[in-house]
Amino acid sequence: MSNKVRIGLIGTGRIGQVHAATVAASANAELTWVCDVFVEGAEKTAAQYGGKATNDPAAVFASGEVDAVIVASPTSTHIDLISAAIDAGVHVLCEKPIDLDINRVNSLRAKAKAANIKIALGFNRRFDQQFAEIQKRVAAGDIGNLEQVTIISRDPAPAPKAYLEVSGGIFRDMTIHDFDMARFFVPNIVEVSAVGANSFSDEIREIGDFDSVVVTLKGEGGELITIINSRHSAFGYDQRLEAFGSDGALFAENVAPTTVKLYTNKVVEARNPYMEFFLERYAFAYSNELEQFITSIESGEVLNPTFEDGRAALILADAAQESATTGKSVKVDLNK
Repeated sequence: MSNKVRIGLIGTGRIGQVHAATVAASANAELTWVCDVFVEGAEKTAAQYGGKATNDPAAVFASGEVDAVIVASPTSTHIDLISAAIDAGVHVLCEKPIDLDINRVNSLRAKAKAANIKIALGFNRRFDQQFAEIQKRVAAGDIGNLEQVTIISRDPAPAPKAYLEVSGGIFRDMTIHDFDMARFFVPNIVEVSAVGANSFSDEIREIGDFDSVVVTLKGEGGELITIINSRHSAFGYDQRLEAFGSDGALFAENVAPTTVKLYTNKVVEARNPYMEFFLERYAFAYSNELEQFITSIESGEVLNPTFEDGRAALILADAAQESATTGKSVKVDLNK
């Protein structure tokens, strides 16, 4: 008899494929069910990675053949699927955000708090080896009292317009990862200021969104966090982080495919371009996220971002949207 955690995957789009491959590569998990409203996608994924295919999530929960589900379906389905997982007593790892509407998130909050299952949110960047090491060393006091955190996150190019139109906007779709990363270092944020611009994309302007934003967060201890986002970057996927404290600083730089550098009479320290896609850059993080989720199921420990973390990130995203629209800083209370 296998001791592997039996996992059902709901949603087989781009991120669903990442999770399917990660489960298949794990020595501690097996894919037993795959679900997508477009059943052909479920059947194709199941044929490649294992498991039974269906277009009905209820069949997954009722099967008795899953210990946990990974929710990689559209954001609008997340609340209902988390609720169904709670009812079925099945652990759940749900992609971000929980929902685009904080009222819907709040409607599930009491049920989520009372649940006897693990509810994990897919803020995978906490599991990136570079960011995780910096957070661990900050917590250990390596740079003294933390004073400032700078998070730079720029995509190589915008997502398709059809996706951006339903994404909830840059703060809820893109910056939300950085809001969670900010809270990885400074859990209690009390104030949000944000500015947005349309620097290069008329298409993004037309849908009423920003293509570039800068956000400043203030922690209850006076810590300042700066988040810099852009929907494009000519030199590849730009993912950097700096933690600055009273006794020094820690830096995470961009990742290239190799560490090889070229020296000639024309260039010095020339390297390959940075990785072009988040799946390459965060491959280890997705794998580590899954392994920590499995460990949490077995041990009962809280090792992944929680429902409350997902709620806090959305509150910060909403505050940033308000600030960028009104030009005023917004006070927040994440503990309410």
